[in-house]
Amino acid sequence: MDSTSPNGLTQLVLVSHSASIAEGLSELLRQVAGPEVSIEAIGGASDGSLGTDGSRVMAALQNAVNGVGTVVVMDIGSSILAVRAALSELEPEQLEKVFVADAPLVEGALAAAVTASTGAPPEVVAKAAEEARNAAKL
Repeated sequence: MDSTSPNGLTQLVLVSHSASIAEGLSELLRQVAGPEVSIEAIGGASDGSLGTDGSRVMAALQNAVNGVGTVVVMDIGSSILAVRAALSELEPEQLEKVFVADAPLVEGALAAAVTASTGAPPEVVAKAAEEARNAAKL
């Protein structure tokens, strides 16, 4: 899905080691938050194996800064490194629109998507994602 948001809602970029995880999570988020929230799912290496395709991460972030703002949620290892590398390549005015959430991927992305669907600005969406870290399950 194209990560530009013509409707003024905060956009989400999901970055995972696994294409299946990224796509499955984006499917869940679209069902919960609705189709109005723009979600870009990036998972797996360029050859389809586990890993992270840094060029896809960079392209998603460059595209996403055209909207109101973007929240990035990622899983582990090279996903984090790829996001950090992409951030270092963005211009300062682009960086102002990218919020990286230090959050668990599934719970954080779910909280972010629901919050984005309410029209909340990206800094509030990122905070919701980060607060999901403390959600008790029992």
